Amino acid sequence: MSKILRINTREKTYSFETPAEDIAGLGGRALTSKMILNEVPATSHPLSKYSKLIFAPGLLSGSPAANSGRLSVGGKSPLTGGIKESNSGGLVSQKLARLGIKALVLEDKPEDDRFSMVVIKKDRVEFLAADEYVGVCNSDMITKLWDRFGKRVATASIGVAGEQRLTSASIQFADPKGHPGRAAGRGGLGAVMGSKKIKAIVVDDKGTDRVPLHDPDAFKAANKKWVELLTSHPVSGQGLPAYGTAILVNVINEAGALPTKNFRTGRFENAQDISGETMAANIEKRSGVATEGCHPGCVIKCSQVYNDKDNNYLTSGFEYETIWAFGAHCLIKELDDIAMLDRLCDDLGLDTIETGVTMGIAMEGGIIPWGDGKAAIELLKKVGTGDPMGKIIGNGAAFTGQALGIDRVPVVKRQALPAYDPRAVKAVGVTYATTPMGADHTAGYGVCQNILGVGGSIDPLKKDNNVAISKTLQIATAAIDAAGLCLFVAFPVLDNPEGLQMIVDMINARYGLSLVVDDVTTLGISILRDELEFNRRAGFTPKDDRLPDMFKEPFAPHNTTWDFTDEELAEAVKF
Repeated sequence: MSKILRINTREKTYSFETPAEDIAGLGGRALTSKMILNEVPATSHPLSKYSKLIFAPGLLSGSPAANSGRLSVGGKSPLTGGIKESNSGGLVSQKLARLGIKALVLEDKPEDDRFSMVVIKKDRVEFLAADEYVGVCNSDMITKLWDRFGKRVATASIGVAGEQRLTSASIQFADPKGHPGRAAGRGGLGAVMGSKKIKAIVVDDKGTDRVPLHDPDAFKAANKKWVELLTSHPVSGQGLPAYGTAILVNVINEAGALPTKNFRTGRFENAQDISGETMAANIEKRSGVATEGCHPGCVIKCSQVYNDKDNNYLTSGFEYETIWAFGAHCLIKELDDIAMLDRLCDDLGLDTIETGVTMGIAMEGGIIPWGDGKAAIELLKKVGTGDPMGKIIGNGAAFTGQALGIDRVPVVKRQALPAYDPRAVKAVGVTYATTPMGADHTAGYGVCQNILGVGGSIDPLKKDNNVAISKTLQIATAAIDAAGLCLFVAFPVLDNPEGLQMIVDMINARYGLSLVVDDVTTLGISILRDELEFNRRAGFTPKDDRLPDMFKEPFAPHNTTWDFTDEELAEAVKF
């Protein structure tokens, strides 16, 4: 991948350039964060002409490496005001890689309100009028684009939330079956795409050759070991394919760490009704699809197709965090209602975690009753209609809390906390507080050691060693994101000392390099340093690396509190 494709959204022009020396060896999150630091003024408005939106395949994307089809989308977040990398599956990453595009950069900003779409092909880039698609939901958008350009193209699109530049707006990507269930969700980057007046991006790799491998035999040997590692681990090879990430509902509930009724308790009495086991039973009964990949080459296959009671498609990529956010957090126990809320988020183009937490804040404020799934559906439908309440909901939990005068708002850097209570999973709590991304479990998934016993076992209820493990995981995760690998490869890698070496071997065979495992750590640290430096320039201080006061309350059933000092948390971001 030797080219950077720059799109000037105001002039409707494009150019290819050779990457500068300091970014030539980077991919994925490493590349997006370095370019945002270098090119975007940290104090600029995220929706201004000075802001940029960058799509970058990982170092292994486009190759035969298993689970290497993830895409990093980077920018300045309209939600947090800091740097953001949002990660997604789908088809775009691999097709950009096959086109030899290291990064796609959307720059500047149109002076009118006309929307366009960008079509990227082997021999040209086209700008097409897209006003006819304004207001079209993401599932219909993918259908229209596949009808127009063929079903082999990759698509990225925004819904009405992105068009209206709401700060919870996502960018949705077609999965291999044409469903909009894959998203760069967190941080509101769909609003940045909307500010550039780009409704959709189409990537057509027709006529391209396979991604070249410097040493095909060595790559094949390393990838064979890699596939065996991924498919033999009990989490990535058995649990996730069988039940998807929703397998965690009962696991986290049993651990007393499932945040319920806006983080008041760690157990939901109706957890079984929204569990992965119930979801799997419904899928089988309703002729859905129990296991499938979010991109070609995935061997974990934790995604699925969930049908309604009439056996019609309802949603796909039905994730644990989504089920928790609209379920236990809001006291909604009807899985079909939660699935409809997931479907609406995909179509409107909204981050499901942010929106689910926001729905709980609306319940906290008395807008709708706790546990009323049908009322939540109707409230969510207001997004994009011009209804003021829809505007409020679409701008996230912190904004909604302000609008309703609520002081119990679970956010860090204005981004909503995900599905693990930090008082009962303290390693992930440290990650929430200290990651440059705002509250984000994927930035350093301490659930592994705290709950699942993957990569060791650390008491989730005590402070001991949890800062250190969060820091280690944040470093490793940044490097995994740079490679374009699915985060779930971390489960077998943490349990097998040869796992990281396999990744290094594939990168070396792909590019003809001589990297060692220590280079992975060095890369992860450099990424975090870039992100922390951007946030420092944007005005963030150590005081922003804190959890809200609501987490000082004792948390049932463990009667634990959030008790880390500022000095202890500061250790997580010292590199």
